[in-house]
Amino acid sequence: MERLAIFDVDYTLTKSETQLELFLFMLKKNPKLIVHAFRCIYSALFYILRIYTAKKAKESFLRFINGIEEKDMQDLVKEFYDKRLISLIYDDAMRYIKKCKNDGYKIYLISASYEFYLNELYKIKEVDRIIGTKIKMKDGKYSNLIDGENCKGEEKVKRLLLDLKENNIDVDFKNSMVFSDSLSDLPLFNLVGKAYLINYNKKHANIEILKWR
Repeated sequence: MERLAIFDVDYTLTKSETQLELFLFMLKKNPKLIVHAFRCIYSALFYILRIYTAKKAKESFLRFINGIEEKDMQDLVKEFYDKRLISLIYDDAMRYIKKCKNDGYKIYLISASYEFYLNELYKIKEVDRIIGTKIKMKDGKYSNLIDGENCKGEEKVKRLLLDLKENNIDVDFKNSMVFSDSLSDLPLFNLVGKAYLINYNKKHANIEILKWR
């Protein structure tokens, strides 16, 4: 049976939110995208006020990728990884990934962020599997619409278990681990034998807190 070391991405592996970083990266290349900046603000506000669900807020903000051809997006996210994304990863996160891999764990990245750019993290040779939120395509072009559900909370567990079933992988969950910055990942924490909160700014009675830089 396999043991998994499961890592969240935003604020766990990375020092900031990757969707926003992608927007800022694209804005630098194309200043006309500034028209989408206001949407970022009101989407976040509507989510805080519970006018939007998390899924609706993400779809609203993500309109800046609408209509991008698949090949153009592949080139864009490769450049994003090389010039920005890789530099956002905590050094301590990379050390833990390498240690877990050396100790025989399978490395899974499971995130509410989007697979279309997170898949670039397969360039980290220790990473075995990436599961994230999927985006709908239309006529070979990207849309802002989420395919299925936002990969957060219970959905992370559903997606993980489905992926394991489809790939005929048996897991020793009691001896597996999860690393996340947020208690929204309690469904994953409850699935495994050992959980870690990353840079959590409060004490927690049952979960060990790690400070990553």
